[in-house]
Amino acid sequence: MSSEHMQIGEVAARTELSLRTIRHYEQTGLVTPSARSQGGFRLYTEADVARLMVIRRMKPLGFTLDEMRDLLEATDRLDADKPPPAEERVQLLERVREYELTAGRKIEDLRVQLARAEDFAATLRTRLERTARP
Repeated sequence: MSSEHMQIGEVAARTELSLRTIRHYEQTGLVTPSARSQGGFRLYTEADVARLMVIRRMKPLGFTLDEMRDLLEATDRLDADKPPPAEERVQLLERVREYELTAGRKIEDLRVQLARAEDFAATLRTRLERTARP
């Protein structure tokens, strides 16, 4: 096995994703192992790990598998050895910009939810402190 390839267990540890989740992403076409060992084990590269990290970062923001796939296809095309024609490049960059804007909106929504949750926890602490006094 080449030193640049990792087995799925190492990838799971590095990405903090379960083996099952990585296999699911493979089944849905979001990531494909770069190679297989002679024994048939999945082998991944740093590029595969980076791809899984994009997916992992999109998931808590509520992006769907189709949205993840769309963004990955756009970035794959932008990063391809042969650059896309200028018009296609502009369209791809616009797609990526839309995902950036959407991510920003979703982050703001999460900040609001977190602030509300913190207020709730503070209210409970205050109530417990008040009630615990004799």
